[in-house]
Amino acid sequence: MKKILVVGSLNMDFVIDVDKMPVPGETILAHGMRLVPGGKGANQAYAAAKLGGEVAMIGAVGDDQFGRLLKDNLTSVGVDVSGIETLAGCPTGNAIITVEEKGENSIIVVPGANAQLSKEMIDRHMDLVDACDMIIMQLEIPLDVVSYVKEIGMARGKQIILDPAPAKAGLPDSFFAGFDIVKPNETELQTLLGKTLQTPQELREGAQSLLRKGIGTVMVTLGGDGAWLVTDQSVEEFRACKVTPVDTTAAGDSFTAAFAVACSRGESYQQAIAFGNRVSGIVVTRPGAQTSIPTMEEVAALQ
Repeated sequence: MKKILVVGSLNMDFVIDVDKMPVPGETILAHGMRLVPGGKGANQAYAAAKLGGEVAMIGAVGDDQFGRLLKDNLTSVGVDVSGIETLAGCPTGNAIITVEEKGENSIIVVPGANAQLSKEMIDRHMDLVDACDMIIMQLEIPLDVVSYVKEIGMARGKQIILDPAPAKAGLPDSFFAGFDIVKPNETELQTLLGKTLQTPQELREGAQSLLRKGIGTVMVTLGGDGAWLVTDQSVEEFRACKVTPVDTTAAGDSFTAAFAVACSRGESYQQAIAFGNRVSGIVVTRPGAQTSIPTMEEVAALQ
């Protein structure tokens, strides 16, 4: 099995359950609040390890209770946390997540220590980069660090996956060039391209235009409608599992992690997407981020 390295964010999520999202100027009452380990990077590392992957992570947390809890939670599923640095005088990242009755969420991220992840930190943990076969990144850490790790990974022949969230408009083509796989959802795809894509045909054309920025393969996740695998030769569609969602938090992260784990076992992209759909189909039926991630045995029971 290939080794996976996640370079990314760690947040403590404040999850607030509401009947509906408030509109500007509106005050609403919540049903309650939960503290749940999260952060796109940590979610992906946790999910990949819980699904049987061999995983290490590079990131940063503050010298506080939240940082310790996040590292302990990753350790509990076997993630190598030696690359997660604890920064004095800097708070651990937080995310405020409102989840409405139908399971859709809205997220505000306060980066904290994640914004302090630096090239120098990557250099201090180059042993983890050298030891891995695959690298997963997201955009909750500084863009210059993402680019730096990508260049290092390319030079060392690593397979590099980017989950471009939170999506940012106006990124140059050079930022994307060299990634083996980029996995936006349909909203993120539109943000990355800086234009509205309303029909399935427009979404396909948008994914193909993103591909032309120098990316090996584009995967577009479409929530309950499944996912697309986009190459320079074809667009393949994969149906999602039909479920009633409770909370969509970490659905995309779990899909990315499951895809990487399947690839690390030598499975094809098609098989890996099908596996990712099964995993994320379970995740959306459970509340929270890392608390919603299934075991391999639970996923196998669906087949």
